[in-house]
Amino acid sequence: MGRARTLLREQASSWDLPPEVTETATLLLSELMTNAYRHAKVSPGREIWTRCVLKAGLLHIAVSDANATPPAPRHACPEDESGRGLALVATLSDDWGTELRPGGIGKRVWFELAVARGAG
Repeated sequence: MGRARTLLREQASSWDLPPEVTETATLLLSELMTNAYRHAKVSPGREIWTRCVLKAGLLHIAVSDANATPPAPRHACPEDESGRGLALVATLSDDWGTELRPGGIGKRVWFELAVARGAG
């Protein structure tokens, strides 16, 4: 997960993204990577992938894994130590969703952030 965050920050820097977009994107990527790692239960040899694309003023970030079960948002109680990841994604992103991967192996969970005109 640390490698994915580092690579995202490097790419965001090369795109000259605003710091607030970079920080939000890094947080949300971390949440999706953590969910994939904890819940995907992929078989050995399968990997978790991420892809970042900047196009037409939108930063689109997707995390893919080999488990086709979609993530289920849940309500975390104040004393819970986890369970807020998808709520953060829903609250802080401009859009998000999940879809089956082409070829029928696994899913992709993604989010988008609007990038100010002139950035990237």
